[in-house]
Amino acid sequence: MDILKLNHISKVYGDKVQYCALKDINLNIEEGEFVGIMGPSGSGKTTLLNVISTIDPPTSGEVLINGENPYKLDNSNLALFRRRKLGFVFQDFNLIDTLTIGENIVLPLTLDGQKVSYMDKRLKEIAARLNIENIINKRTYEVSGGQAQRTAIARAIIHSPLLLLADEPTGNLDSKAARDVMELFERINRDTGVTTVMVTHDPKSASYCHRVIFIKDGQFFNEIHRGDSRQRFYQQILDVLSLLGGEANDIFSVRLK
Repeated sequence: MDILKLNHISKVYGDKVQYCALKDINLNIEEGEFVGIMGPSGSGKTTLLNVISTIDPPTSGEVLINGENPYKLDNSNLALFRRRKLGFVFQDFNLIDTLTIGENIVLPLTLDGQKVSYMDKRLKEIAARLNIENIINKRTYEVSGGQAQRTAIARAIIHSPLLLLADEPTGNLDSKAARDVMELFERINRDTGVTTVMVTHDPKSASYCHRVIFIKDGQFFNEIHRGDSRQRFYQQILDVLSLLGGEANDIFSVRLK
């Protein structure tokens, strides 16, 4: 079953001088898939994620999430849809400094008016799954970047979303923290079955996905599937990036750890 379906999506910015950021994108993502989106800077990958995440409506075409077009909802129901059906993870974590780690994590449930007993139960479950039980009473400035991103992931999945969306989730992390976060994404996808879409420029991060979709100049360019070997998949990602030009020039072929 398709959780996400994009039909002929185009996005044009500007009135007098128009810029076409996306051109006729078609995409189907099945329930439980973990899909990466890659492309050179300015290729439209973040615009595509913004269209999927109901933040930026397409100029033409149709977005269906679990069979429903969120852009047909009024503003209040769209906000509710976004809060209940989607989970977001950002490069810069987007945590609230005035709240503790635990309070940040339960924020979607707080906004939804859930009972405190239910929120406490879910917080314990999620914190244990993400191995952050020992920091839930700390403030955001008292934890490492890797722990902050784990907190952001916990907040994104605590309400069991239909779709988990990540924008460069390892962009502000060192290589070890990035690997830990990607292993966490992989495990959450495997254990909970949450459909995950991630924009990344990092081929190592992308190698954790089931498949990677490449876009160039706002158009579909190519897609590759992982198969059995992550090392081979990583090499294939590098090969496509070198064809795309741009960000592959400074990436060397190294063995994955």
